[in-house]
Amino acid sequence: MTESYRVFVTRVLPGDGFAELRQDPAFDLDVWPVDFPPTREELLKHVGGVDGLVCLITDTIDAAVLDAAGEQLKVVSQMAVGVDNVDVAACTARGIPVGNTPGVLTETTADMAWALMLASARRVVEAAEYVKAGQWQTWTPTQMAGVDVFGSTLGIIGFGAIGQAIARRAQGFGMRVLCWNRTPRPDEAAAVGAEQRGFDEVLAEADFVCVSTALTADTTHLIDARAFELMKPGAILVNTARGPIVDEAALVHALRAGQIGGAGLDVTAVEPLPMDSPLLAMDNVVVVPHIGSASLATRSKMADMAVANLRAGLAGEPLPHAVSTAVGSK
Repeated sequence: MTESYRVFVTRVLPGDGFAELRQDPAFDLDVWPVDFPPTREELLKHVGGVDGLVCLITDTIDAAVLDAAGEQLKVVSQMAVGVDNVDVAACTARGIPVGNTPGVLTETTADMAWALMLASARRVVEAAEYVKAGQWQTWTPTQMAGVDVFGSTLGIIGFGAIGQAIARRAQGFGMRVLCWNRTPRPDEAAAVGAEQRGFDEVLAEADFVCVSTALTADTTHLIDARAFELMKPGAILVNTARGPIVDEAALVHALRAGQIGGAGLDVTAVEPLPMDSPLLAMDNVVVVPHIGSASLATRSKMADMAVANLRAGLAGEPLPHAVSTAVGSK
């Protein structure tokens, strides 16, 4: 008799891998059917007795969730690169491997960083709303004038795969590229024509500052009031990493005080961004709803990778993309 695995999936996923999983008689799937994530109470209820868990960045997977799942939980598979919502140490202590989906979203997220950079520099969203509001009456020499991207200086905070992809695109814009990473990466910087500099130097010299580092205890509020004081008055901040890396109160103050020129944000400290946030009242701020990896092709590939991690973990095999080292221990 074929073994059957109970699995909770915290959202309906795209991609062929998930469609095949739903048709596979070896899997007893409990799929959360709506766009909003399960509440804490619902999550604790639905994980009870499962063999596998497929989760998203909106789900907090901590020791209490692992306890509620029980000793038979064999794998936690996250459909994302970052796993700051998952207590990886608690999983490892229980012998539960954790999988993620690295690499596949690098280029798509780098595209989004550039979309926000260009939109912020050239006031694209503000200009589009200007037209929709019927304010476009004539052409004037300074109407909706922004700042040039071509030939400017780009500073990249966090020089992993996505940071390097952002830098590669800058070559086509004739930009000088400065980068900072917690662990120096001189070879990677040289490969994409970037100059490795200190954190303060990057902030002080850049016309555009792109945040592309992982969220950790050390990088929480890495971009704080002091950082904004270092930046040029007209500099534009772009964040496609994680919201808490930027001190949002300090960002609001810097924008109001004219310490920086604008911001393009794919992520915010609280998601969704509350409608009473001062950021939404600022014409020089572009906020989008965490869509850095949101191309249909990329999201489908991410889901396929999450399913592959799930299948491997349930079979007691090494995960194709493992965050933890507790592989095949259960």
